[in-house]
Amino acid sequence: MPGSTTLGPGHGADAIEHPDAQRLASVLTELHRLLDAAGPDRITDPQAAALCGGKAHRDEFTEWVGRVARQLERTTSS
Repeated sequence: MPGSTTLGPGHGADAIEHPDAQRLASVLTELHRLLDAAGPDRITDPQAAALCGGKAHRDEFTEWVGRVARQLERTTSS
């Protein structure tokens, strides 16, 4: 679908509008920065645990957020 980014597990797909995908990429990039940062702006461990539903470790969650942000940025840059 023109103007959208396809998201799906491989067997079915949903699409979001291109501007929404760009905004999501921006939000995830900033979230990654806040997870990975040092200092007072860093998201705390309890906050990180809350964001990932307590199911992933901070490092794993940080890596995942960064990877998804980069994928969305690459997908929406054209």
